[in-house]
Amino acid sequence: MPKPPAILGLILAAVAAVAGAETPPTAPGTTARGWRPTRGVVPAQAITPASPTGRADAVDASNTQPSNRRTIARVSKGPDVLPNDHGQILREYDIRPYTARVSDAERPEQAVVDWILRETGYEVWHSEPLGFLSADRHRLRVYHTPDIHAVVAEIVDRFVNNEASGYVFGLRVVTVGNPNWRSKAMPIMQPVPVQSQGVQAWLLAKEDAAFLLAELRNRSDYREHSSPNLVVANGQTTEISAVRPRQYVRGVLPSGDAWPGYNPDIANLQEGYSLKFTPLLSLDTGTVDAVVRLQLNQVERMVPVMLEVPTPIAPRQRTRIEVPQMTMCNLHERFRWPASQVLLLSMGVVASPGPTASNPLTSALALTSSPPRADALLFVENKGKVITPATKSPAVAGVPGFSGRY
Repeated sequence: MPKPPAILGLILAAVAAVAGAETPPTAPGTTARGWRPTRGVVPAQAITPASPTGRADAVDASNTQPSNRRTIARVSKGPDVLPNDHGQILREYDIRPYTARVSDAERPEQAVVDWILRETGYEVWHSEPLGFLSADRHRLRVYHTPDIHAVVAEIVDRFVNNEASGYVFGLRVVTVGNPNWRSKAMPIMQPVPVQSQGVQAWLLAKEDAAFLLAELRNRSDYREHSSPNLVVANGQTTEISAVRPRQYVRGVLPSGDAWPGYNPDIANLQEGYSLKFTPLLSLDTGTVDAVVRLQLNQVERMVPVMLEVPTPIAPRQRTRIEVPQMTMCNLHERFRWPASQVLLLSMGVVASPGPTASNPLTSALALTSSPPRADALLFVENKGKVITPATKSPAVAGVPGFSGRY
């Protein structure tokens, strides 16, 4: 049996061994003095960005390095060459003759891409067979089958064709209070199929369209909102609009202890109409393809709502907010018609696109009145190629002219 001093020495040796096993290694340039174990606390640098299952765990917000998240999907490098199982070929189309003419547009090549997608469909480029479409201001790169290349080549030729540059289109937005104008105009109008519900379209000869406009101007419920002659670059989008902002209180925002304890939440509405027109002429300039997008917005009335807004200063305080009751009508469709004819579109009896002057008598008597309604019409006419300054005669040098009859 060992003596007590020997037992004490064995105990001290065991304690020293345990302390040595728990002591962490000292970092270079530091000493072990002052080290304290931090069991249960994980430093921010030790948090792993992703778990072995692929799901990202907690990540330090101060770490600006990209996380090495493991993807769940199986990703491979792919082949070194593009697959052409369906006979796909890569071609580059020079579109500089078109982009050089459209110098005022930020990205004129985007119009070429948009029209190709309209003609071929979007799904052609996102399904089998493999294909892609890319463009800059100089060239258009297409990888697809020969059949798709034939469609792309025809669209590109319509853009770079010099004969289609500088054409003038007349866009007239008019409203007629009563749609009974159709009773006399039907014999001179040829109906056109329309996909949008409630919308009608017709084709008229230019002489008949001029006669119809003259008849409509004699009506008391006729109103013309816009009649510009726009010089539209072939394939580009032109927008005309007549909107007015309208403010209303849509809610309240807390403002602290100061009276009244809240601030009104002000919002804006755009009331009126917006028209976007994108034409594209055929190679012989005898046919017009156009995308028409018309949007009408009108506030019928503001529905009042009383809110309880209690504060320590005014516990029974109330305030009024407004909820807009609106009517909206949208048209987004593509049309194709002969350039020698006029396209007439009717949106039906919808909200009047422009602001209407209030009646002082009904306003003074506080009589309820329905919001204005009218048959919204759009006349689209190809007026021919604009006359350049070199071809103008001295007698009309200062007056813009058109080669067409109207």
